[in-house]
Amino acid sequence: MKNLKPIYLRIVPILSILLLFGCSKDFLNRPPKDSIVDANFYKTDQEVLASTSLLYNKVWFDYNDKATYNLGDFRAGTAYSAYNDRGNVLFNTTAENGENSASWRAFFIVVGQSNLAINNINTYAGSGVSAKIKNFAIAEARFMRAVAYRYLVMNWGDVPIIQNNLTLLSDTTIQRNTAKSVWKFITNEMRAAANDLPETPIAVGRVTKWSAEAMLARFYLARAGVEAVGGVRNQSFLDSAKYYSDRVIRLSGAALLSDYAKLFTYPYDNNSESLFELQWIFLPGVWGTQNSTQAYLAYSADISEGDGWGGDKGATFWMLSQYEGFLALGDTVLKGRTLDQRLKATFMLPGAYYPEITQTLNGVNQKLIFPNSSGDVSFSSIKKYVCGKAVDLGGQASSQRYPQDTYMMRLAEMYLTYAEAVLGNNASTPDATALAYFNLVHTRAGLAAIAGPLTADIIFKERIIEFSMEGMGWYDLVSLHYYNPAKAYAILNQQDRGLFRVIPDVFPNPTQWTVRKTVWATTDRKINANDGNFLLPIPAAEMSQAPNLRKPPVDYFSK
Repeated sequence: MKNLKPIYLRIVPILSILLLFGCSKDFLNRPPKDSIVDANFYKTDQEVLASTSLLYNKVWFDYNDKATYNLGDFRAGTAYSAYNDRGNVLFNTTAENGENSASWRAFFIVVGQSNLAINNINTYAGSGVSAKIKNFAIAEARFMRAVAYRYLVMNWGDVPIIQNNLTLLSDTTIQRNTAKSVWKFITNEMRAAANDLPETPIAVGRVTKWSAEAMLARFYLARAGVEAVGGVRNQSFLDSAKYYSDRVIRLSGAALLSDYAKLFTYPYDNNSESLFELQWIFLPGVWGTQNSTQAYLAYSADISEGDGWGGDKGATFWMLSQYEGFLALGDTVLKGRTLDQRLKATFMLPGAYYPEITQTLNGVNQKLIFPNSSGDVSFSSIKKYVCGKAVDLGGQASSQRYPQDTYMMRLAEMYLTYAEAVLGNNASTPDATALAYFNLVHTRAGLAAIAGPLTADIIFKERIIEFSMEGMGWYDLVSLHYYNPAKAYAILNQQDRGLFRVIPDVFPNPTQWTVRKTVWATTDRKINANDGNFLLPIPAAEMSQAPNLRKPPVDYFSK
């Protein structure tokens, strides 16, 4: 019989998420088919750590699979799909949209599994479990729950806060909580996690105090807008964002990679810049532990393992216009080149050379030179998170199964968060530290340092370019929308999301490109973002199963 409970009331049996011994990432090893809700399970430090290790991959799978870029990039206008996922591209995401439902489901699975881990560890952990590991594992689960709720509140606004699924198994009357109280809840949770997480990882890839403090910087920057009055952001929250971002920058030991492209050139997992990653593992025959995103982003099977379904995906015309060096010639043409190394590492232009990716043509392997199209429609295809075939990935790849991790927080974000927190409600800032931090990100991309002062538009543009195709653009727009919705709508509504062709001056080894809008493609170039369609609608299946979600939200802390 079909389970008619809304997803947030269901508990997914954790070891339907089974991994096997022998993984390349030791902390993700799983026990065999014992149920970890069994009171006999939580008897050692190793078993407790195994119980939270799944929170780093399987529970996020439905979001990472396709929803990451559908929501984070397509809705933001940084990338588009010409013929698929059109509801998200055209800002018409419905309650029946597949990626809308997949995201809601994934985030509440993270919440439910985190709740279950906390309950089971508190209930079953035996005397053989050290206080250090017990506190750490609970902090991990609180960290993940808070991160999931950050996505929930930024996509759907008012959502129900669930802390114990076991008490709600027969209850479908739960109401939504106000967005403001959700933000308060997750900030409290992340502060608690920061207190109990170690400064150095227990195992490579496990979250630390610095992962949590980086999230606090992110949370407080957004909350400053949530609690804005008359468009003026909350200064105490801006100060907190500055405080935590600065601590992470100065004390965490994290460091920017010198080469931006190396962030996305395999193997890049858990490098010096990473503060939190989803930890994916290639296991033949096992579904849900791997990174499947490349299957949908790679432009051709020639550079992938029997998938490569991203031939109609790429940068939007608007996104290409953001790169320094591309100049507008009227309204329909961009022309030029850029010194910004992030373009080549994020999107492919005709003639660009990628020696780290093997292309197979007519049975012959060669290093990839992104091809040129003679038609009147072509794409600046997606490079970021496209790392090649099995031969490029140490043999660890097959169709829809890839090993590379997904960044959830990089140090670069802390530099830009600090700069924005210092700017705060001012029109500009000449602050020397903010400018220095900004320029560390800017110059790493191969660009000249800016002399200042910094403005909101400068910082926003830097974030859009730095994190394009990392599922970040949409959430930057939501943060802006909290205190200046008119500006968020204006950015979205002036974007061009239509067809174009990219033309190199010579091929291969071009020195510049012309980006020309396709003359016959005159419809679907612009969207109409407004108060009625900005947030996502709660999935239809959830609304039918839990009709109390239609009721007005209540403050979680007024119980």
